[in-house]
Amino acid sequence: MVPLRDNNPTQIVPFVTYSIIALNVAAFIYQLSLGPNLEAFFRVWAVVPQTLTASFVGEPTGLPFPAWITLITSQFLHGGFLHIAGNMLFLWIFGNNVEDKLGHVRFVIFYLACGVLAGLSQWFFSAYSVVPSLGASGAIAGVMGAYILRFPQAEVLTLVPLGFFMWTFRVPAFFFLGFWFVQQAFYGVAGLSVPTNVGMQSGGVAYWAHAGGFVFGAILGPLLGLFSDRKQNHW
Repeated sequence: MVPLRDNNPTQIVPFVTYSIIALNVAAFIYQLSLGPNLEAFFRVWAVVPQTLTASFVGEPTGLPFPAWITLITSQFLHGGFLHIAGNMLFLWIFGNNVEDKLGHVRFVIFYLACGVLAGLSQWFFSAYSVVPSLGASGAIAGVMGAYILRFPQAEVLTLVPLGFFMWTFRVPAFFFLGFWFVQQAFYGVAGLSVPTNVGMQSGGVAYWAHAGGFVFGAILGPLLGLFSDRKQNHW
């Protein structure tokens, strides 16, 4: 899947989007160097719902900092090559145009806020889970939620492998992202009665973080100037 630019292409260099991608890659390389200490690292820097719940009621968490900080740090951690590759691909496709409309500073605020709210959405449905939750998926879902509002008719060139052949389809963003959101919400509802791991490194998927991030992105984007083309929005 690759992006097809809309009729009003990005006028600024999306260095915030590129910087976020670089930070995620750097953090992943660091994770690879930890070896057997990786799980302990996740226990400190990823969101552990049970720990976050304890902090909200004033109980000690054993962390060297307030537990809410993990709602931010967890956005830069990933559980495997496919996890980070998929997330960074989606951020590269959809992040630049949203950054162009919000401006650099507002995009940083928007991105991190979506990630935090997405993490809280997942926490709400798994408040006592002891499995670390991590990844940029929630924040990127927020970017997608804003994108579907601002560029509903933009097209995404989707590659579909059929045997030995690769077929390409141009899918409007409204349908492509709308289907993705419905899928995440469906899986989230279906999984409410099924015990699962929310941490990607254990094979689980935080569907409520995806759905929540998407909804909050659609809400926060317009509030932060998504539909304003004023040049000062860039800063």
